[in-house]
Amino acid sequence: MKIKLSGISPQSLVNGEGLRKIFFSQGCSHRCDKCFNPETWPFDGGKVFDIDELVDDLKNQTYLDGVTFSGGDPMDQSNAFAELAYKIKTKLNMNIWCYTGYTWEELLIKSHKDISIKNLLKNIDVLIDGPFINKLKSAQSKYRGSTNQRLIDVSQSLKLGRLILYVLK
Repeated sequence: MKIKLSGISPQSLVNGEGLRKIFFSQGCSHRCDKCFNPETWPFDGGKVFDIDELVDDLKNQTYLDGVTFSGGDPMDQSNAFAELAYKIKTKLNMNIWCYTGYTWEELLIKSHKDISIKNLLKNIDVLIDGPFINKLKSAQSKYRGSTNQRLIDVSQSLKLGRLILYVLK
């Protein structure tokens, strides 16, 4: 299976806890005002990658604490990102964070119609949800661009059937 990415950052300390590799999705339906990555908006841009090759490349990077899906919006390519997340979890047991402009509540509704969103959520550890809102921008909001965005403990939220916020370590 293939995935369209605008880029890959091999090492980052600002897109989740620990040292992480970042996969930037190509394509975003939100187009937030003052977005940090507007070059990721067009769905016809970016480069196509083989998911198995991306996972194989991660096997040798045991120094990483995890991976982060950013964007664009990974939920706008939920089928491909669900496959990537599943393979990273099952083959490498790596921690996965994901940024999305959709809210948790919107994703739950979408997941009833779109199995790929449900499958993607099942393999994400932490979801940072909601659109970037420039007037709510805050340098004090660790791992978030604006204060409306939440860090969600996905496995606990799915298990308990209610939103559980992630507590930073």
